[in-house]
This record gives sequence, structure tokens and C-alpha cells, in this order.
Amino acid sequence: MGEVYLAHDSRLGRKVALKLLRPDLTGHPDVTRRFEQEARAASALNHPNIVTIYEIGQVGDRRFLAMEFVDGQPLVAFVGRPARVDWVARVGAQLSQALATAHAAGIVHRDIKPENVLVRSDGYVKLLDFGLARLLPATKPQSGPTVQDTGANVILGTPRYMSPEQARGESANTASDVFSLGVVLYELATGAHPFEADSTLGQLHAIIARETPSPAQRVPHIPQRFDEARAATRNQEQRLARPDFKTAEFHALDTAGSCEAR
Repeated sequence: MGEVYLAHDSRLGRKVALKLLRPDLTGHPDVTRRFEQEARAASALNHPNIVTIYEIGQVGDRRFLAMEFVDGQPLVAFVGRPARVDWVARVGAQLSQALATAHAAGIVHRDIKPENVLVRSDGYVKLLDFGLARLLPATKPQSGPTVQDTGANVILGTPRYMSPEQARGESANTASDVFSLGVVLYELATGAHPFEADSTLGQLHAIIARETPSPAQRVPHIPQRFDEARAATRNQEQRLARPDFKTAEFHALDTAGSCEAR
């Protein structure tokens, strides 16, 4: 729903990412609300692995977000072939910490996918795009939620990375984000999606009906520790609230067949 530009903050002398709401969407109240919701959700969080929002505003009929500029690549650039196990573990550890911070603040991201993660050249990871975020009921202020919720039977998110409960049209919770994180890491580690299908409907059916296969079935050198992290398991009660990816346990476990993170 937005166009993102590299911009210069003349007052502080720094680069910023400037996100503008597309002109053709300006008159859509729901889109405008989600644009503002992204700013409110992200600005409520203070974590080095979450992109910082500097300002939200409007010039004429153009709404904008000014945010931290991350000099790197989207995580989707690393999808397609198995990456180094220790690198995947470092990515998992950082995203797990970012989600733990959001969840502690009562915010569910609801759209964890490689396109919403940026990787700096030094390997540092940044989570962004809270446009579909949900504020958990217990944390809603008395005056009303600052992050809008969506009722049951409405599927929100990216089908390829959504949890079984989201695919069924149920409300997303913190465990839903954990499942999506598990799918992302599976795809990075193996080079393949765990629920690949010929159609979106087939993929949603697979997510609902099948358990996530072990990564070792595709790439034998992947350690059992990935399964023990219990992120992308179908039963949400069995998912760890904060999957533990201790990088030391994965270090030097790679074989010549695994590629460097590009």
C-alpha cells in the first residue's frame, strides 16, 4: 500500500526511509487506518531488531512515514537454496527477540515473512511493516485500541507464511507469529517451503492439515536442534513462546553443500 524512498533528513543530517501512501489509496479509510496503525505499533516498541519509526505526517493529501533507513537486503533475497545453518540460527535468534518484545507489549505482528525482514550487510536483522498488527484484548486501553483488531472468519496475512489458526480464519495470537517465524527459518535452512502446493488454496489446506516436516528430511546436515526449537508445529500449545536458537550449537555444523548467506 506504500511507496518507499531513500530520503535525507536535513535537520539531523541522516538518511531515512520515507514511506508514502499510494495516491490511489488515499480515499480508502481501511487502508489509511492500517498505514497509521503501522506507525503506532512500531513506535510503541523499542528494540534494536525492530525498525524505528521517526515520524508520521501528511503533506497535502499525501500521508507519509519517516523511518530508520536500513542499508541491506530483504530476507527474501536469501530464499531459494539452503543457507548456512549458523547464519539461519543468528537470524532466528534476532527475530525471536524482536517478536518477544512485541508480544510482551501485547502486539501480534500477523505478517511475518521474508519480505518484512531486512538484513544489513553486517548480518543485523530488522523487522518491519506492522500494518496488519493486532493488539491483544488484555492490553487494550480503556479509551479504545490503538491497534485495530479483526473479527473471526477473516483471513489476514500472507497465505504462504500464515499459521494454521490464521488459515482457518481464527484470530491470530503470539503463537501465530512463532509459527510464521518457523516457516521462514525452515525455508532459509532448506531452500524449500514446508507446505509447497500448486495453488494458494492447496497451500492453506496443507498448512491446516499437515505437520511441518523435519528440515533434516531435505537437508541431512541440519541439526535436530531446529526441530527442538518447536516453532512451526501445527499444535499452537506446543510452540515455544520464544524459540531458542543458540548460535553456538549451530556453529561449524555446516557442510560443503550449504551455501553462504548471499
